Amino acid sequence: MTYSNPTATAGNVRTIRVLLADDHRLMREGLRQMLERETDFEVLPDAPEGRTAVHLAAELRPDVVVMDITMPDLNGIEATRQIKASNPAIRVLALSMHADRQFVTEMLAVGASGYLLKDCPAHELVTAIRAAAVGETYLSSKVAGLVLMGIPGSNGNGNGNGDGNGARRHYGALTPREREILQLVADGGSSKEIAFRLGLSVKTVDTHRRQVMEKLQLYSVAELTHYAIREGLTALH
Repeated sequence: MTYSNPTATAGNVRTIRVLLADDHRLMREGLRQMLERETDFEVLPDAPEGRTAVHLAAELRPDVVVMDITMPDLNGIEATRQIKASNPAIRVLALSMHADRQFVTEMLAVGASGYLLKDCPAHELVTAIRAAAVGETYLSSKVAGLVLMGIPGSNGNGNGNGDGNGARRHYGALTPREREILQLVADGGSSKEIAFRLGLSVKTVDTHRRQVMEKLQLYSVAELTHYAIREGLTALH
């Protein structure tokens, strides 16, 4: 894996088709206005959450998806996993408020081509999109430091609690389906609603939820919700 910081892509100019996924409308509109100023970008219809991003990526086949991490229904990590599994040629760039090493490493592990923070300058995002479109990996300087050097004493959950490493190990034991159900439960979905959304039986959803609780050692919806919020999988609502 390379960590590059190119100033521009050279050679023939081609249109880069970009899909934006972020649950804040103002963020999406601001990014759209900014990126549409670039003559080599085509900004596609955007997505307010991860599941819509997965569907739009399959339908529109963008070159690059700019992906937030904390979104309702399906978070950016799981959305990236699904997009890359369906079409490995699509590049995904994380654009997040989270500067924690756990989020960076998980996004890269599921196939993201880069990671930037939302306080980055506009020109850096443009550069990162162009780099991703030609198959390069782009990490902002602060993020690259986390990946290459690590943080001594970091607990990986960004909240300073001493149980963070254990929590991340438990989360890593969940299957992709269990992670989806964890988030939907934390977002307030009933077993019936989740079953309908995912095309499963209620019994199957209940089985997955029980397995999630056992693996995470959490035994109520309130505990699952608190865990999901703490881990950045969903937002307060």
